[in-house]
Amino acid sequence: MYEYILLLLSPIIEPIISGDTWPLIMRFMPFIIFYELPYTLLIYAGVMKYIWERKREGQRRDYFPPVSCIITCYSEGREVQGTIRSLTEEIYPGKIELIAMIDGASRNRDTYEAALDMKDYVRGIENRRLEVVPKWQRGGRVSNINTGLNYVTGEIVFVLDGDTSFDNNMVERAVRHFEDPSVAAVSGCLRVRNADSSLAASLQAVEYFISIQTAKTGLSEFNIVNNVSGAFGIFRRSVVELVRGWDAGTAEDLDMTLRIKQYFGRSNGKFRIIFDPEAMGHTDVPDTFLGYFKQRIRWDGDLPFIYFKKHWRAFRPRLLGWPNFIMSVLNGLYSQIVLPFIILTYTLWLFWEYPIGYVLSLLFTVYIFYFIMLTVMYITSLVFISERKRDDLSRIPLLAIFPLFIFSSRINSLIATIYEFIFKSHKDSSMAPWWVTRKSKFD
Repeated sequence: MYEYILLLLSPIIEPIISGDTWPLIMRFMPFIIFYELPYTLLIYAGVMKYIWERKREGQRRDYFPPVSCIITCYSEGREVQGTIRSLTEEIYPGKIELIAMIDGASRNRDTYEAALDMKDYVRGIENRRLEVVPKWQRGGRVSNINTGLNYVTGEIVFVLDGDTSFDNNMVERAVRHFEDPSVAAVSGCLRVRNADSSLAASLQAVEYFISIQTAKTGLSEFNIVNNVSGAFGIFRRSVVELVRGWDAGTAEDLDMTLRIKQYFGRSNGKFRIIFDPEAMGHTDVPDTFLGYFKQRIRWDGDLPFIYFKKHWRAFRPRLLGWPNFIMSVLNGLYSQIVLPFIILTYTLWLFWEYPIGYVLSLLFTVYIFYFIMLTVMYITSLVFISERKRDDLSRIPLLAIFPLFIFSSRINSLIATIYEFIFKSHKDSSMAPWWVTRKSKFD
């Protein structure tokens, strides 16, 4: 078996051993030296910093302010009861106010009635209250959140999806950061709840573990968290009032994050966005590759709209501060929008210009680099960050194909960007009806 594999790989490995492909490999090296490696080392340094500081963290003080959870509901049905139950059963000793916003309640009766059925259960738990608010006509996610703000009484506002469940210490872990008055928001951590349903879901579980639980932990230590998740974001109420709530349109989570960050440069470091890997939520992801790529077409297609149309004036160090300005340009504009074009163009040029054996040798070298880099990061996080080590350990074999999964995602991002520029896909968001998105002032 091993001899057969070596025979298949020999046309790829031999040019590397002989040194014939090193000129091609050296052309790829600047990209690694000046972008990928520094970015990875930055995350790794942040993770190490988090591990060190977490071990030295002393006893927390008695800080349990009242919190309000806006649960955005549309078509969850009885699944919303799991979200309400998990929040009700939090071990947080302070008051938790649950505001279930039912969008389009006139046609979404099953979700509305499922939420109402939980009232007696919530009422029986001390310091818990459930308010079910029907929005009879559908207005979309942003409309739902902003309407929910009218019912908020807590100091800390959680914005949560109606089909997401949470660990029972989530509220306590998230709220502790707001004792620091400079903390404007906390981004919660998300895991894939249906990770074992298919290969596509399992690969997304690996992606969430690396790109959310690991990468955001590292970035948070330098106050350069790229986004507060729309499905699981926690905000200081006074900050939400400062930026006047959520804005209409698509990608409301990135939009809100950038609007908060516009105070970073002006506040001289007094504003912070924290990511906490211990504030854990669980969500379902598409269990087919087609479903995954269609979802990311929508997500990635929103980025050009946000960066090039809605917030292009905000990309200034005076507003964002230098660290977040640099990170927004590199990790946002370059990595998410420009890099996919470079990758595809470079790959096609290689196949056009060089023999296929040489090209495969270079791509194999690139694959080995990413495999090693991801494996080191994954194992470090598995040992020091993961709270479900058995689950994460079982997915280590998927790292062998994960670089290919990421490559396909990059190409999908390119398609999403082109689709947005041609068809203005941000106006066809499933997060809001057409009469909301198409009346946006941004075209």
